[in-house]
Amino acid sequence: MNIDGKQYRTIWLGPDGASAEIIDQTKLPFALEIVSLKTMEDAAHAISSMQVRGAPLIGATAAYGVALALRADPSDDGLDRACEVLAATRPTAINLRWALDEMKKAGQNQPREARVAAAFARAAEICDEDVETCRKIGEHGVGLIKAHAEKKRGEPVNILTHCNAGWLATVDWGTALAPIYRAYDEGVPVHVWVDETRPRNQGASLTAFELKAHGVPHTIVADNAGGHLMQHGLVDLCIVGTDRTTASGDVANKIGTYLKALAAKDNGVQFFVALPHSTIDWSLDDGSAIPIEERDAREVTHMTGQLPDGSIATVAIAPDGSPAANYAFDVTPVRLVTGFITERGVTIGSRDGLATLYPERRKQSAA
Repeated sequence: MNIDGKQYRTIWLGPDGASAEIIDQTKLPFALEIVSLKTMEDAAHAISSMQVRGAPLIGATAAYGVALALRADPSDDGLDRACEVLAATRPTAINLRWALDEMKKAGQNQPREARVAAAFARAAEICDEDVETCRKIGEHGVGLIKAHAEKKRGEPVNILTHCNAGWLATVDWGTALAPIYRAYDEGVPVHVWVDETRPRNQGASLTAFELKAHGVPHTIVADNAGGHLMQHGLVDLCIVGTDRTTASGDVANKIGTYLKALAAKDNGVQFFVALPHSTIDWSLDDGSAIPIEERDAREVTHMTGQLPDGSIATVAIAPDGSPAANYAFDVTPVRLVTGFITERGVTIGSRDGLATLYPERRKQSAA
């Protein structure tokens, strides 16, 4: 996607052919810094410290992490250790486990001397596949926006999103934002309500950054403004992403998504979830079984921002010594989901809807 007219992906092979490079998302929106990942430990740190974020990008980074590990130790032990370390970095996003499984297959099917090249090739394929998957999500989802645009007769379609599910959360295009980018590029008038997304402010710092860079009209709002906007008819539809969706259609996404879905249901606003196949956990049926990551309390008690002199500072916003809980995700039950937007098309929010798009998974889903 575009930053000041230049095309970027979020992760790519380094010029030396033996490292991966990423955009350090902890520095956005105030600085664009590129970080080189030279070891598996670098990749694990990038994931756990949230230099990279978003389920698909986490998976892609883990894939390169395995390739970097095999460059140092191409043995079975090296492969197993890399997958074990990387799997522990973030518990909720299922794409991480999916990507590691793919990398294990790539490594196990090769003689030791060919593993490194095979691993780097598979990591690059995973990235390219994600780009194409997200492009198709945009292709299928844009029709939903166009349908609203026809009813509004030239007025912008107001879309509310929560957290970041744009190209910064994937390798390119994004999930929830892919239909929005497609609509904007095709000349459909759109406007995005961007939830700030406390505690990490990923909406304000990442979603707003990339929408602004691409030229998409948007407005940042406090997390709890969504219900008010819906009550006053200022939201036409909601589109969010997901870090893990069960076979039944329960959706784990950034904390606060459940409240948006409740408000949407109460106000008759469509609530769509955009996701690639790698985000569906066919082994789980009930969203209550999804592990919910609990992060550092400092993300709640402190905020980082830019001071008037341009310097960056982290400041406390809570009394010293007050405890804080930091649940990173919540689960929206499928009954609140209007539909799913995937690389295979759009379907109703239900077990049968997902199974219709992925018939090869129907038996596994029913088990």
